[in-house]
Amino acid sequence: MLTQSPARITARQLALDIRRKVIEMSASPNGVHIGGSLSIADLLAVLYAEVLRDPAGQGPSQDRDHLILSKGQASAALYAVLAATGVIPEAELATYAEEHSRLGGHPMKRLPGVDFSTGALGHGLPLGLGVALAGRRCGHDKRAFVILGDGELQEGSNWEAAMAAAHHGADNLTAIVDRNGWQISGRTDDCMSLEPLTDKWAGFGWRVLPVDGHDHDQIRAALNAPVEPGRPTVVLARTIKARGVPGLENTKRSHSATLDADARSRALAELEGAGA
Repeated sequence: MLTQSPARITARQLALDIRRKVIEMSASPNGVHIGGSLSIADLLAVLYAEVLRDPAGQGPSQDRDHLILSKGQASAALYAVLAATGVIPEAELATYAEEHSRLGGHPMKRLPGVDFSTGALGHGLPLGLGVALAGRRCGHDKRAFVILGDGELQEGSNWEAAMAAAHHGADNLTAIVDRNGWQISGRTDDCMSLEPLTDKWAGFGWRVLPVDGHDHDQIRAALNAPVEPGRPTVVLARTIKARGVPGLENTKRSHSATLDADARSRALAELEGAGA
């Protein structure tokens, strides 16, 4: 069971805690995907504090929600939220990316709270669709939430799943796109143009809900919006890469970095001062 109920943690507190833990993990000499981890901190915080039902599968019921981190390189943020909610020991975060650690650069199924390994990008949405359809056919009240990076929309089987989800009327499936505008090679739209994303998802038959990915009220309203029968939902979340770390925000070099002690200290001080 959880050692700390998510219901007792506010989304604002959880977002701050996720950011603090990601910055601390950035001491790893192997580097941390700090930019993409911090850009989804608010999305994860609202999901785990207010939306997801038994996401780590710790209860007896099959009627639970599943969270699939398709952009697996942001695993540090997921590990932070699993530690904050008591699914894994907080001390284990210090082993991030070390040899034999359970906390790899991408999440692995062997870790509690991780239903699927997502080492290859571009394939998270079909996993979520499978969960959604299987739950429906087995008579379980399952919902699947998939966090996608905008860069990974350039590859893999995500668009095939988008087409299939609408065809099968998977209204218990929600995709959340972290639209921070960057990938490892540079700005997403310089590498491979993605826009108009709203029209593309709508063209596949999805309900599209654009939000500011750092505004908890907007995120909350989108994720709690009543289901539109027969239509999957996609939340297009505009975010800032490395949100909360001065000098790294909205930069290519934040994709993966090791922060030295001084940089971490300054980032944590800024974080505490801003309170977000």
